[in-house]
Amino acid sequence: MKRYIKTVIAPAAALLLGLASTSCVNDLDKAPISPKIDLEVNNDGLLNKCYANFGINGNGSGSNSDDDPDVKGFTDNGMTGLVRAMWNMNELPTDEATCSWGDGLQELNFAKFEPSHAWVKLYFTRLTLGITFCNQYLEVAGNEDPTKNAECRFLRAMQYYLLMDTYGNVPFGETLEKPVQKSRQEMYDWLIQELTEIEPNLSEPTVKSGSDANYGRVDKAACWLLLSRIYLNAEVYTGKAEWQKAKDYAKKVLDSPYDINETSVGKWSAYQLVFMGDNDKSAARKEIIFPIINISGKTASYGNSLFLIAGTFDGAMHANIDDPEGSNGCVGQNWIGLHPRTALLKKFFPNTVAPEVPSYEMPAKANDDRALFWGKDRTYEISNITKSAEGYGVCKFLNYNSDGSSHADPAFADMDWPFMRAAEAYLNYAEADARLNGGNTTVEGTKILNKLRARANATTRPETSSYSLNEICDEWAREFYFEGIRRTTLIRFNLFGGNTGYNWDWKGGEKAGGNFEAYKNIYPIPLTQIQSNGNLKQNPGYVN
Repeated sequence: MKRYIKTVIAPAAALLLGLASTSCVNDLDKAPISPKIDLEVNNDGLLNKCYANFGINGNGSGSNSDDDPDVKGFTDNGMTGLVRAMWNMNELPTDEATCSWGDGLQELNFAKFEPSHAWVKLYFTRLTLGITFCNQYLEVAGNEDPTKNAECRFLRAMQYYLLMDTYGNVPFGETLEKPVQKSRQEMYDWLIQELTEIEPNLSEPTVKSGSDANYGRVDKAACWLLLSRIYLNAEVYTGKAEWQKAKDYAKKVLDSPYDINETSVGKWSAYQLVFMGDNDKSAARKEIIFPIINISGKTASYGNSLFLIAGTFDGAMHANIDDPEGSNGCVGQNWIGLHPRTALLKKFFPNTVAPEVPSYEMPAKANDDRALFWGKDRTYEISNITKSAEGYGVCKFLNYNSDGSSHADPAFADMDWPFMRAAEAYLNYAEADARLNGGNTTVEGTKILNKLRARANATTRPETSSYSLNEICDEWAREFYFEGIRRTTLIRFNLFGGNTGYNWDWKGGEKAGGNFEAYKNIYPIPLTQIQSNGNLKQNPGYVN
């Protein structure tokens, strides 16, 4: 399946580009496809495209998908990938990350965005484009195979979840007819029903290797984890908490063959292996429930893993102590622009300034293997957020192989993006457990969180002790920083928009930090979508 997903069959790809990718607007606002055209669709190629929307930007010839992007309108085609857009929207306004580049990213740094903002449009477009691909497959081939049908419905549900989480009341359709706007409550109800319906037809949870035919295809564990995530955020979406259901579905994942990786290889920690070039082959593969596949020489793109590998490094950083002439495992890919905010560094160093040392020395200083930051010859404070020379580096994402082997094309990434991984089930369980227990974990919740921290060689607590919700919120940052979920986490903890009492550096555009409006807990519907679809109304607080 690694080859199956990524070798997008040309007829299907060409058809879909004609469907919904000529501009950054109106991706779901399309008339039904002619049955004559439908007859020419290669069904497997169409399902490939449903998967590929998560990982590559288009259908470029040769090895670079960015050469013919699905979404047009950006001068840099490499900016249009789903992972890159998701990361920008969900990390830059938070306490974890900043970006020194332009391209509308400064506004995201400061949570200053409006309906015409380029990234507001792009992320919306990428998600609705992916939904269009799924709807087309389900119309053309949905009755062909129950398992493939369920997989496609899961991919559609995941993108609808991301759309609902980000934009609130969103356009919805299960066909290629013009969508209608549904409330968050309605979307929540549909997602729960949809995922519950498809779960029996998905494959049983199975840890796969990159060489396996079905590698990259989702199974029941992905469905359980998404249900757990939705239930964990139910109070945000509907006003009604569903902590027990979040805990129950997390437990299903914990009881499955998937689990956190606890095996290290040489100088590489168990945590590091999850984010390396051979994470589809090493022991880390058992942690990755839904990988977004990268194969150097075949699926090259600047909008997926390479964005995080290259965007966090400059040429002076070398995460491999045995390769001082190297950098991040890629050749010539050092774009440095993405930096940790000091608020993130303080999660690891609460009582002192993070030391100015290389990334391979930082974990020992923090007593936590997850503290993969580069401080040598860099500034701790960011006085000018547009200067790439300021701020520490992040060495979490690497293109090195843990066994020392090389890549077919080292200019591009082989690291499969861990879009869903088992560690989330640990934190979902612990958080839900604490919320059900008055804000502190029970013995079972403590055991679960202890196991996650032990994997990082961080201190643990007696099982009779507990972790508070505040500590769990910080643990989410330590475990999942720079993975594109922080905004959702902060909103669930009432720490994002509004007068929350929680501050961080450059919050709201002020160096010392300042509040921004509560309505920004939801992004605006893009103005172009409002203008083109009379069914859509703007979210409260925004002016078209």
